[in-house]
Amino acid sequence: MSFTAEWLALREPVDTAARNADVLAAFVADVGPDTSILDLGSGTGSTLRAVSSYLAQDVQWTLTDMDATLLQHAGHRHPDANLLPCDLNDLASLPLIPGGHVTASALFDLCSADYVQRLIARLDQVGASLYAALNYDGRMEWSVFHPLDAAVTAAFNLHQQRDKGFGPALGPRSAEVLSQSVPGYRVVSGPSDWVLTADHEALQTEYLRGIGIAVAETGLVPDIDKWVQARIAMIPEAECRVGHMDVLILAE
Repeated sequence: MSFTAEWLALREPVDTAARNADVLAAFVADVGPDTSILDLGSGTGSTLRAVSSYLAQDVQWTLTDMDATLLQHAGHRHPDANLLPCDLNDLASLPLIPGGHVTASALFDLCSADYVQRLIARLDQVGASLYAALNYDGRMEWSVFHPLDAAVTAAFNLHQQRDKGFGPALGPRSAEVLSQSVPGYRVVSGPSDWVLTADHEALQTEYLRGIGIAVAETGLVPDIDKWVQARIAMIPEAECRVGHMDVLILAE
């Protein structure tokens, strides 16, 4: 589950389908014409692709990422977007626009509570809004039971709270912390779960292997390799649901 262009391409269709329709609609309603959107951790530009068709043509996107290679992919696909390679930890340098909008997808579960609070403070300075989609919330459920599922989920969630480059990560608590960090703002939130079936075999396989690597690093589930192989074998018959939450924080 490394952040490669290949992994991002595998998950993009599922991410797009999972976005909460009510939260997306509230975001779209708040974005007027001739607006600037700053996308944090853009990767290859999946957020732009997921929402731009709902927005006015003259919306100007700035895509930011710490990975110059992923931004290069984004630039090839979206030549009209501004590209900004930067250290996302340097929040003071982000080009926030008064009354503008910031987006991010699958980012804040990697971030610390301190990072979220500092970002919200920056947004508050300029009256900008935040659309934070696809925040992992700690739920992993399968339609076919395996006796190690609960132990694997607990160990994975513990690993999710390790430092991912932005301080001790919030992991499953990210949506909760985002929603509670914004006095004076209007918050709209809703579930955006992945629903993975046999049609998503390649994504499921990579996802399960990534879970196995993370859980192995905790040392909490000695039989993790057996669980991964068993789960891969079950892909044709077992639906997998991975819990996410979308959070929209609107300046008023």
